[in-house]
Amino acid sequence: MGKGFPRSLKHADKSTVRVARIDVSETLSVTGSTGVAVDQTAVIGDFPEGNILLLGAVANLTFSGPGANGDLSDTWAGDFSVGSTPADDNTLTAADIDMVGSTALAAATAEVGVATRGAMGSDATDGGLLVELLDNTDGSLEINLNLLVDADDITNAVAVDITATGQVYYAYCVLGDD
Repeated sequence: MGKGFPRSLKHADKSTVRVARIDVSETLSVTGSTGVAVDQTAVIGDFPEGNILLLGAVANLTFSGPGANGDLSDTWAGDFSVGSTPADDNTLTAADIDMVGSTALAAATAEVGVATRGAMGSDATDGGLLVELLDNTDGSLEINLNLLVDADDITNAVAVDITATGQVYYAYCVLGDD
């Protein structure tokens, strides 16, 4: 690598690219429904106001059931994502996945999942780019942890608490405010 790039980084305005960390410790109450996957969302943060250029994101999370609960399968599985909208249709798509794509959770053991890494991926809605422009000019955009539990892993019509712990890191720039 030549002198130019390191020298440019050394003299760059370091305030333009920001890296944020969210410590996650959330309990999601998920209600079972026969024959379909079920979802739940927890708001884990907020974006600053403005046009947010999301440069990348990674999540390292563990999901665990309450333990010895007959209403949650000991080997339950599912998926998670982090996005600017909450999951609401028993799928993880579109803005539900605009920070961290839908990431499969390995089957739990005694209701305890393994630490799972999810990362920002390409999204067909933005031409497969690995960046995302989010409009938060009104200041209302939230960061949502979305959990999808596989069909029939929770007893029908029963709510089960699943705890998510870990960290989410993301890099972004604010490209002005309208």
